[in-house]
Amino acid sequence: MSGYRLTAVETVLEEGSWAFTAREGDADREVVLVPCADESDGWGDEVDSGGGQPVRAWINRCTHEAQRLHREGVGAVTRGGSVVCPKHGSAFDACEGSCDNGEAAGTTLRSIDIEVRDGAVFLTDDDLTYLYEGLPDDDGDADGPASSSHLTF
Repeated sequence: MSGYRLTAVETVLEEGSWAFTAREGDADREVVLVPCADESDGWGDEVDSGGGQPVRAWINRCTHEAQRLHREGVGAVTRGGSVVCPKHGSAFDACEGSCDNGEAAGTTLRSIDIEVRDGAVFLTDDDLTYLYEGLPDDDGDADGPASSSHLTF
């Protein structure tokens, strides 16, 4: 078993999301970890209905306009087992990454390979090299997007 230890599962479950930056080829990639659990079980359960991993990892961008899903100091907006884009309100299934509503309907978030072992989350994606916890603050959206969603949080 190999991989870079990222954080504890408990941290992701308690905070609702956790982000890190990794290198892929010549580019940096933002990745967000989110809880994955059957809605009836709630976010905090150790086993979900989608294969036993309580956490999933996704590239930290909405498929519609490359809007960050997780922002520093805010985290990711989650509702009913979905990660919600803060700009247009598209909701991505936290376990599957698929979206069936809003501007991003019919798309799926890009998954990142992780493993959960002994209560910790490990980066196991051969294409990525861990750089640091958190996100770069260079894309100018520190105050968040101007929402055009009909959803309120």
